[in-house]
Amino acid sequence: MKLAEVMSQLKKLGSEQQRKTYRNHGANGEMFGVKIGDLKVFAKKIKGEQDLALDLFKTGNLDAMYLAGLVVDGGKMTRKDLSAWAKDSTWSMTSEYTVAWVASESPFGRELALEWMKSPNESVATTGWNTYASLLATKPDSELDLKEIETLLARVEKEIKKAPNRVRYCMNSFVIAVGSAVKPLLAKAKATAKRIGDVEVDMGGTSCKVPAALDYIAKAESMGRIGKKRKSAKC
Repeated sequence: MKLAEVMSQLKKLGSEQQRKTYRNHGANGEMFGVKIGDLKVFAKKIKGEQDLALDLFKTGNLDAMYLAGLVVDGGKMTRKDLSAWAKDSTWSMTSEYTVAWVASESPFGRELALEWMKSPNESVATTGWNTYASLLATKPDSELDLKEIETLLARVEKEIKKAPNRVRYCMNSFVIAVGSAVKPLLAKAKATAKRIGDVEVDMGGTSCKVPAALDYIAKAESMGRIGKKRKSAKC
């Protein structure tokens, strides 16, 4: 399937109502307004078409960019490609999810996550925190640097109150990821979550709420899901 054909079909799937929903969630750019569920179905039609996925992302169309992340094989992405994706993603749905998921599949996930976390660019920093969280959710504990993760928990505790808006959200998500996915650090994650308490984030014109990290971890614990890994961060 060629790029023009994909874009044409995406346009048909879009709606003004969905565009309005995305705008309420911070989307600011070209988009057709395609529901995520429809994008997931469409992704199955072009799965494995790496070059097409790269071209879709380059369009700058938000629907196409999200679709690209579902289709692309992160293991085949270059460091340069991933850096460009992080730089070009300004909507939380692509910066915090699409790019983070893809980066976590790549050989450069950890090093890029640590690099991006330090960025003064808010969206790039969020990509960094969520990339590392995606690694925690998918990598065996034996492949994780537990000391490094402890250091990052301490960094969250120290910086979260003064961090940029969406960075606060992703730092909170990182604590949840540690507590839920890294069993050896459950106690430390819970202690960190207790000390940071409620995290205030401006969620724009939506009814979305910031999950309470301690409650979220406790729920995962009660369900016997602590340490359970996922095959892929993409969802």
